[in-house]
Amino acid sequence: FRLALIQLHVSAVKSDNLQRACGLVREASAKGAKLVALPECFNSPYGAQYFKEYAEKIPGESTQKLSEVAKECSIYLIGGSIPEEDGGKLYNTCTVFGPDGALLAKHRKVHLFDINVPGKIQFKESETLSPGNSFSMFDTPYCKVGLGICYDMRFAEMAQIYGQKGCQLLIYPGAFNMTTGPAHWELLQRGRAVDNQLYVATVSPARDEKASYVAWGHSTVVNPWGEVIAKAGAEETVVYTDIDLKKLAEIRQQIPILSQKRCDLYGVEMKK
Repeated sequence: FRLALIQLHVSAVKSDNLQRACGLVREASAKGAKLVALPECFNSPYGAQYFKEYAEKIPGESTQKLSEVAKECSIYLIGGSIPEEDGGKLYNTCTVFGPDGALLAKHRKVHLFDINVPGKIQFKESETLSPGNSFSMFDTPYCKVGLGICYDMRFAEMAQIYGQKGCQLLIYPGAFNMTTGPAHWELLQRGRAVDNQLYVATVSPARDEKASYVAWGHSTVVNPWGEVIAKAGAEETVVYTDIDLKKLAEIRQQIPILSQKRCDLYGVEMKK
């Protein structure tokens, strides 16, 4: 099946972001994509100072548009993420809609991006956002998909549990920056893919050098062998790739690590 990653140029005007995102979703569908994914914070600039201003309830304006375009195009749409307001708290939330427009999954970013690299970048999502507390998976006729958002990708246990639960594709809308992007963006994806013998896709906003937070870009797809099979540059674009689950099955047969794990010695478990 064909997967499309929309590396969207995100502006400060929410209505423009929504309109352009939906237009690119339609374009991807017309080119045969069955699963289409948007980037982290696709409807607003990324930054602690923006989350409250752009936050919405779910359902709300942005998710209603996603539901409508998923139904119109008869696709599975991974709606990147938006700032969500619920019960007085803010979350970084990804919604997924099916070909009938129904909400299939809602993933609140589990691991908040609190880092301090002296002289390069300091960022603290937890000053404004609350963490999610659950894993998020959804079924399609093609395969089961696991969701994470950006910083979630650094936590190997989360990906391992998705693999244990039968996911064959992990999708991470994310906005790595100009410090962590070149260092770890591709490395982490390849690691998660090889560790669990599955496909990993990441969807970044396009790079905007004038933004207060400059995203790395380079939306990527990695196969279960750890090979990068599709990658964007820094500009707005749509990345297409065909996901071959036969290849996944062959790799798991050739190097059967999943059946060779020493569960008598160690284990990773989902607590809720």
